Amino acid sequence: MTVDLFAGVPVSDFRVAQTWYEKLLGAPPAFFPNDTEAVFELADHRYLYIEHLPARAGFAMLTLFVEDFDERIATIADRGLQPVSVETYENGVRKAIFRDVDGNEIGFGGAPRPV
Repeated sequence: MTVDLFAGVPVSDFRVAQTWYEKLLGAPPAFFPNDTEAVFELADHRYLYIEHLPARAGFAMLTLFVEDFDERIATIADRGLQPVSVETYENGVRKAIFRDVDGNEIGFGGAPRPV
């Protein structure tokens, strides 16, 4: 059985948010279902979409766990975005948190550094 995941992020300014998410994710949207949504493909059957919903903007929280944590965070920085915080948990798992212009939290998690 295949399951497609669509994680939604409400935004107040669609065009500003689209530009920010393109920098964060490193690619333009895969498609636009309508004039108020943009869908970014993260991996097979896994999507993040932004939607113009000003009254709900700023409350999203999601984390993407990636194999290439250090490289990904560095590449995002090369595109002009810096995490608001970087944490390392007791078990060594790392998390970098980014916030869009509305305050939505997009985190990237990574496995402990090899010893």
